[in-house]
Formats: sequence, C-alpha cells, structure tokens
Amino acid sequence: MNSTRAILAGFIATAAVTTLWLVEPYLGLPALAVGSMLSSFLAVATAYLPIWPAVGWTLHVVVGIGLALTYARWAADLLPGSPLARGLAFGFAVFVVAQLTFMPLVGAGFFSRGDLPLVVGSLLGHLVYGGLVGFIYGWRATPKHVG
Repeated sequence: MNSTRAILAGFIATAAVTTLWLVEPYLGLPALAVGSMLSSFLAVATAYLPIWPAVGWTLHVVVGIGLALTYARWAADLLPGSPLARGLAFGFAVFVVAQLTFMPLVGAGFFSRGDLPLVVGSLLGHLVYGGLVGFIYGWRATPKHVG
C-alpha cells in the first residue's frame, strides 16, 4: 500500500466532490450541506458541545482521506477491472453505506427518504470521489525511456 498516494488521492477526490456538491444546486440538484450535516451529527453525538460547520467540513476531509486509505489497503487489489472501474465500484459501495447509516443518523432517513434529487446528487458525488481515488491511486507514471 502506498499511503502517501492514498492520502493525496483522498484529499484531491474529497476536494473535487466537495466542489461538485457546491455546484450541484446550479445544475438543478439540491444543495448538500455536508459540513452542516456532519456538525449536526457531532452535536447530537456530543450533546453539549458547540460544534460549528467548519468542524464538520474538517471531518468531511478526514473521512475522505480515511476512505482512500481503506480503498488502498483493501479494495484496490480485491476489486476487478481498471483502477477507474475499481474506484467507481468503491464509490458506489461508500454511497450505499452512507445512505444506510449516515443519512439516517443525521435525520435524512434511509436513501434520503426516497428524495430522488438528493439520492442522485449523493450518488454522483460518491462516484466522482471513488473514480478519482481509484484513478489517482492506480495511476502509474510511465518510466522514462532509456536509450
């Protein structure tokens, strides 16, 4: 496992999906306030500590990097296909787990209570994230031609 490459892939993919989620309202999809959702979850979990959206956004980046490390450790060699295909499969798996665990925890229900625009926006974001993690982590530099 190349931890440095996994961390870089997680950071870049998280930045890209965050940007996508900020742009999605301009594409007709609902806004996904990930930082606010995470800070709300933390506020519920800690009950009495004031948690701000910046803490939620920080957690979002940390989770993105952690998931990329998870991908590098277990999924990169187990999933079939190209690095991009493996990343897309991983991103889909993260989407399903998020919809079954995280969304109910923040009060959005399983699969965002069937709100199709929210589900599509989340799926799109997780596929972009996973695809980028797979592509960046699996990218191999072409060796220099000697001769």
